[in-house]
Formats: sequence, structure tokens, C-alpha cells
Amino acid sequence: MSEPHVVVHTDGACSGNPGPGGWGAILAFGDHQKELKGGEAHTTNNRMELMAAIAALEALKRPCLADIHTDSQYLRDGIMKWIHGWKAQWLAHRRQEAGQERRPVKRLDEALGHHRVRWHWVRGHAWNVLNERADVLAREAIAAVRAGAVGALSADKSKDQDDK
Repeated sequence: MSEPHVVVHTDGACSGNPGPGGWGAILAFGDHQKELKGGEAHTTNNRMELMAAIAALEALKRPCLADIHTDSQYLRDGIMKWIHGWKAQWLAHRRQEAGQERRPVKRLDEALGHHRVRWHWVRGHAWNVLNERADVLAREAIAAVRAGAVGALSADKSKDQDDK
């Protein structure tokens, strides 16, 4: 049996950089679609871009082929070009981070280990419908953070996908 194929669109946003931030992700599997969003009170845009991809991959319940569409060159280039340099830095600083929360890049690297991922860059705010929707989710998350919510938030139009 072949692995399930999931198409993911992600976006991150920040109001100020650093400032309150949010991320959004849309996962599509056949006729099913699931929306995720979350945010943090004090963060950066790059961190929110990473968190959108992390949340999407961590939401998958079994190994998948995932086509991730992002408007973040930082996210795409980070995984495709810079990850090996980042890993070398982790080894050098391993003792300093003992007991600390895993950094987003490490979480993303771990999540990638469970799936086969193909990265696609899309131009932001160029009328790509799902990229625009992911941006709306990220901005909704910023509003929720400003209202006192932090972390992963449920998206209004989410449809559960227990089969992934």
C-alpha cells in the first residue's frame, strides 16, 4: 500500500517583529481538509513560519507524502540548504540547551523524519487561494493571542481526519 498523500499550505505572521504572532496551516487529503492555527505572545515571523510546518507535520497520524507549500523562503531554504549547518551548531551547543524546550528547527527536523516531504515555494499575497487562507488563519491566531489565548488553537472550519 502506498503512503497517504497530503497537500499542506502554511503561513506565519507577526504584528511587529518581534511581537504577537500566529501561524496557519491547511492540510488536504482527498476530499478532506483540516485547518490548524496557533500563536505566541512574543515571537518572530520566521518562528511562526516554522511552527506552521511543524504543526502540520505533527498533526499527521501516520507517515505520509506531504507536499508543503509555503511563501517563506526562510522555511524552505532552511530545510533544503541550511539544515546541516544548523545541526552542526546544535552539537556544539548541546550542553547549553540541556533541559530547555526543543527549538522549532529541531522540532521540524524531527517531524520531517516521519514523512517524505516535498517543498514548494509560492509567492505570498499573489492570490493563491490556500496561501491566502493560511494567512487569514495566522492573522486570526494573532487576534486570539491578543485576546489572551496562546499555543495551538482550533480552527473554526476544521474537519477531523482520523485516517492519516
